[in-house]
Amino acid sequence: MPGGTDQTLRPFLWRAAKLYPDQEIVSRTHQGIERYTYSEYSDRIAQLANALDEYGIERGDRVGTFCWNHHRHFETYFSVPSIGAQLHTINPLLPDEHIQYIVDNADDQLIFVDPSLAPKLADAATDAPEFDGIDFVVMDDRESDALDATPYEAFIDGHGTTYEWPDLDETQPAGMCYTSGTTGNPKGVEYTQKMLWSHTMMTLTPQGLPMEDDDVVMPVVPMFHVNAWGMPFTATAAAAKHVYPGPSPDPKDLAHLIENEGVTITAGVPTVWLGLMEYVENNDIDLSSLDTLVVGGSAAPESMIRWFDNRGVEVLHAWGMTEMSPIGTVAHLKSELEEEDYETQLDHRAKQGLLIPGLEMRVIDENDEEVAWDGEEFGELWVRGPTVTTEYFKRPDATEEDFEDGWLKTGDVVTVDEEGYIKIVDRAKDVIKSGGEWISSVELENAIMAHEGVSEAAVVGVPHEKWQERPVAFVVPTTAAATETLDEEIMDLLRSEYPKWWLPDAIEYLDEIPKTATGKFSKKDIRDQYSDQSLVEATAPEDAAPDNE
Repeated sequence: MPGGTDQTLRPFLWRAAKLYPDQEIVSRTHQGIERYTYSEYSDRIAQLANALDEYGIERGDRVGTFCWNHHRHFETYFSVPSIGAQLHTINPLLPDEHIQYIVDNADDQLIFVDPSLAPKLADAATDAPEFDGIDFVVMDDRESDALDATPYEAFIDGHGTTYEWPDLDETQPAGMCYTSGTTGNPKGVEYTQKMLWSHTMMTLTPQGLPMEDDDVVMPVVPMFHVNAWGMPFTATAAAAKHVYPGPSPDPKDLAHLIENEGVTITAGVPTVWLGLMEYVENNDIDLSSLDTLVVGGSAAPESMIRWFDNRGVEVLHAWGMTEMSPIGTVAHLKSELEEEDYETQLDHRAKQGLLIPGLEMRVIDENDEEVAWDGEEFGELWVRGPTVTTEYFKRPDATEEDFEDGWLKTGDVVTVDEEGYIKIVDRAKDVIKSGGEWISSVELENAIMAHEGVSEAAVVGVPHEKWQERPVAFVVPTTAAATETLDEEIMDLLRSEYPKWWLPDAIEYLDEIPKTATGKFSKKDIRDQYSDQSLVEATAPEDAAPDNE
């Protein structure tokens, strides 16, 4: 294909800088709020590109970032891929051994690091041969006390604000992200220019995460986690105002950014919004600018959706995977559902939703047969499309296991209703098999978290000598909840919705549910800590099997 006609990221920035030069980019930093325009942003990414050239970064090289959500990190998002290099966002919440592995596996040439994360990176790099030959740039105007690193402002200072951007092939790798590695070493996923271009265009549609030039977009989902769900690219393509919440934002930080900057669209995992809800309840905060709150990573409790509905904020459920660039579904209401009653609409909005345009899916059962779209039958979700990778980086073993004939086997067990709405029942490794039948841990968790006395809940299968597995619920009560009565209230709630054999055999109370490096509940950690079979009775009640329902 001739140069200049391929599908690449560069035209998105060109359009924003040329047509909307005065649109703002706002960033919370450790030094306070910083703001500048698309025009100034364009100048700075040209400076960064010139600096990377001088350093010796060549086409195909990988440049790592170890950073929170802020304007300097955003500058790498367009500069690094647009010179033909590959942006590798590294999750700083991973354990040192995983960081060492992915830096070595990716063969990073240079790493940009935040001042607050420099000690963590220094620990991972100490006496680690994986870091030999790698230099560091600290995202600041000052040197780091923890790491021998060049300050970012010194790195780009003196370089020109124009750059002769090369014509790039759409198959050129532009980005890289690694899975969290909960069941072994992380797996690398490469994103080509075309994959990121396609993801941006697909999510800009009304069936995705639509944005306009009058929107104010604040990605709370980390920029180190699958490109903040692609929102920095999408917001730029839409020429929207960007707001970046900076290092470790707490609910107060997020509430005041929404209020002061007029945020209209934001996105993050449910635990972020539970914290915001509590802060808003106890403080005088104006959320009137906020139109849309995108929730992913895990399911939003219906109580959360209702809470934001009552304040005029639409909660959009989204689902995706690192392997998908990442957005795969969004729970928009079909036009025919707009006339239905609120409870019917809520039932659909609480699901993971409909595939975004451009993707295809299959749902496959244990017998390799496609399941009916009846909202009842379970199966594993398979997907394919222009944003879906077909292999892992340097991992043929994992590629063979997770891909088949161009389809990604997601590992998510789902049902699909007659309208095509996907509902994730469980991860394949988390679904509970009791008496030969499946129990959805996710459904039980969502039902338990609907109780006002519950802050967090996770359900895992505990080995059982008779029934193979039985569910046990791990619950974090709210500060006001009395645990002596909470047990029975939770069980009464579950009895009203589920058969007896689904009910947990025990409820254990924790101060906090363990989390993965991406903020999801870590059921692996729970199972490692609480796999003691004594948590359930040696002989479960006779109604613990479906035929005794």
